[in-house]
Amino acid sequence: MTEVKIGLETHVQLDTDTKLFCGCPNEKDSDPNENVCETCLGHPGSKPRLNKKVLDQAVKASQALECNVNEDVFFSRKTYFYPDMSKNFQITQYEVPVGESGSIEVKVGDNQKEIGITRIHIEEDPAKMKHVGGSVSKSNYTKVDYNRAGTPLIEIVTDPDFKSPEEARAYLQQLAQMLEYLDLYQSDSDYSIKSDANISIDGGQRVEVKNITGTSEVEKALNYEISRQKQLAKRGRDVEQHTRSFNSGTGATEELRSKETEEDYGYIFDPDLTRQELDGKLRKEIRESLPELPHEKFERFGEEYGLKDKLIESLVTEASMADDFEKLAREFSSDLVASWMTGDLKKVLNYNELTYTDSGLSREDVNYMLGLIDEEKISDRNAEMLLRTVVEEERNPEEVVDEEDLLKAEDDEIGEFVLEAIENNRDAVEDFENGEDGAINFLVGQVMQLSGGKADPKSAREKIKDEMDE
Repeated sequence: MTEVKIGLETHVQLDTDTKLFCGCPNEKDSDPNENVCETCLGHPGSKPRLNKKVLDQAVKASQALECNVNEDVFFSRKTYFYPDMSKNFQITQYEVPVGESGSIEVKVGDNQKEIGITRIHIEEDPAKMKHVGGSVSKSNYTKVDYNRAGTPLIEIVTDPDFKSPEEARAYLQQLAQMLEYLDLYQSDSDYSIKSDANISIDGGQRVEVKNITGTSEVEKALNYEISRQKQLAKRGRDVEQHTRSFNSGTGATEELRSKETEEDYGYIFDPDLTRQELDGKLRKEIRESLPELPHEKFERFGEEYGLKDKLIESLVTEASMADDFEKLAREFSSDLVASWMTGDLKKVLNYNELTYTDSGLSREDVNYMLGLIDEEKISDRNAEMLLRTVVEEERNPEEVVDEEDLLKAEDDEIGEFVLEAIENNRDAVEDFENGEDGAINFLVGQVMQLSGGKADPKSAREKIKDEMDE
């Protein structure tokens, strides 16, 4: 059996007002090379100054991932010559990062796995390169947009603890969820999470695949690279240490360059940036500000509400949904709220490619709709129709109920629909009288159709039986 070892280096772009070391706006929608200054372009004599908010956010992430936070941190220069970094070095942290030696529990299928966090550090993003006419290795020429140069990043480096691409994908999904709870990342924003993956098989040399965006893309890139290395081994060829890129169009990795070692980068402490002191008071304040994290909420929901794991997993995917669930569970049965929010509600949201936060639904809207269901004033069919209309047309649910006449029909109305269904479907009546019990389901469906979904199926079934027993 092939032994696979995978480690991830995940870069999280932070949505701050300004860049990491200068006052330029940290914006995504600007024209190329518009939000730049002497500092982010690396002009001689320009001096960086640290964005303190970024330091606080890196400490927050370190503490959430159970890292040891260093009391003093330093910035270093990572020297390399490439068009995306015009000053020919990148300001990062190497010798003394913000956090070290942490861990995260990752749920993979029905199992829990602990993934070690080697380090969390801050660095600046390089410029954006656009390869015109092909991929990085086959383009006709390359354009460089320095707007992105200096965007603040936190880099989260794992131990090589992943044994499969599926484990790596699960980790990234749960890491992104945690970062959303910490308000460091939003999945619907322009700010991305990218990962570099290091892969080796059977104790051989590791290969790095750079700049993979998205959790599913990481899984695809890893599957391809593992397969490629296996094929080399079958042909008796050694895997050489080098760096590759992932072409999402072809689903393949492509050779980029020979792999540099850490010594190649010639790290030195940056003489323009002072030591940053993270005293005990600051670390305590940030730790106390941490919200309840997804795994903590998962455990508490199981103990407090007795819900099934699958329901809890769905509820805690978004902090806003989990918070509204708890408030609504004070008004209604927790089972009703959980099953409806993770069932009909998630179904409508997924169909419209929306998150709960982006749907525009208020807790009051959800409360009103749950009230109709709880009091059996609306059929399941019309409840889902109401939800779809409210989400897709961004309408008030009470207005939709009134205008569309969605509440259940009165008994007299149902009786009329039952008589009409029996009168118009004598064959089904005869089948039922001859012992075909399934025929009644057809008649109930006819009543639901005649009533426009307003009839209660249970009540309709009883009335059909009563009518045919007479």
